[in-house]
Amino acid sequence: MNRLGTGPANWLFLITLTIAALGSARAVAHDEPYSHIEIRLDPGRVHGKVMAHVIDLAHEGGLEMPELLLDRGYAQQQLATLHKVLDSRVWININGVRIQPGWQSLTVLADRKSLAFDWLAPHPEAFAKVEVLGPLFPYDPPHETYLNIYENGSIRHQNLLDKTVRSASYYSGTIQGRIEVVREFAGQGIHHIFIGPDHILFIIGLLLPGGGIARLLAIITAFTIAHSLTLVLATLKIIQFPAAVAEPAIALSIVLLGLETLYAQKRQRRDHRMMLAFAFGLIHGFGFAGVLADLGLPEGALGWSLAAFNAGVEIGQACIILVVAPSLLALRSRKPIAARRMVVAGTASIIIAGAFWFVERVVEA
Repeated sequence: MNRLGTGPANWLFLITLTIAALGSARAVAHDEPYSHIEIRLDPGRVHGKVMAHVIDLAHEGGLEMPELLLDRGYAQQQLATLHKVLDSRVWININGVRIQPGWQSLTVLADRKSLAFDWLAPHPEAFAKVEVLGPLFPYDPPHETYLNIYENGSIRHQNLLDKTVRSASYYSGTIQGRIEVVREFAGQGIHHIFIGPDHILFIIGLLLPGGGIARLLAIITAFTIAHSLTLVLATLKIIQFPAAVAEPAIALSIVLLGLETLYAQKRQRRDHRMMLAFAFGLIHGFGFAGVLADLGLPEGALGWSLAAFNAGVEIGQACIILVVAPSLLALRSRKPIAARRMVVAGTASIIIAGAFWFVERVVEA
């Protein structure tokens, strides 16, 4: 195998390689990994500005000498390439449809080693929801994109997109914006109920022992009032309850409800489900609040989003009740012995599931 010698020529070759490698590293990982997107919502149009570092633009456009972009004449010659880069990286959805910015004037910001591009797009429809995907240049892990959204000349939303936050949403102050908030957050509430087996099993656990319609409605109402209360308090940050505590507590509530049901069935004693529904509902509300926090509440429509999410939770909960309760009532009226066996078997299954989730969540916390 051939080996490099130690003569002057070889040392010169190694030094040259090292300098080239360092230069290449600087070209990719520069010390200003930032970009800016400005969006202005005005009647009939949307416009703004995008500012990007020349190193990022050159990297994405395949240009070998980024610093040349600080010369306006050279930058003008490369406009087709630069616009192609922006078209591929700037992703703005309005009312669920991606807009195509029309690139206007170019400004060289020599002190920032950046270029600023003005853009404009017609938009005759009323604004409802604006979604921006980012960051602009994810090839560079530290890269961050600062986002400012203005509506009718006033700044309404600010955000930072990076490798952990890939999108930002803004709901306008129009009627259409409020409708979009309600639609989206109500849908999220319904979705969360149906993907949350712990909440589903808790509701089923409340229904399994049976009872008249009035009794079941009172029990579910107690659960609804309780989790709505803590959902609001936690979302408004009046009360803080860490998820590391709330999630195991929710699982434990399922176990305790199941044990209470079995004990009550065996002893034929007073039904305590309403009290348990309210007490444990307070804990479940903190779980719902954690989900809502992860979704990111729109600053200008906090009340609407909170109310819509809670309404969605109730709709999902009502769907479960409307399916389970009549089925249990029908089984009890036709086959009471089978119904009693099903209560015991179903409750035991709920206890096992809750215990498993409790152990799993405690270990993960």
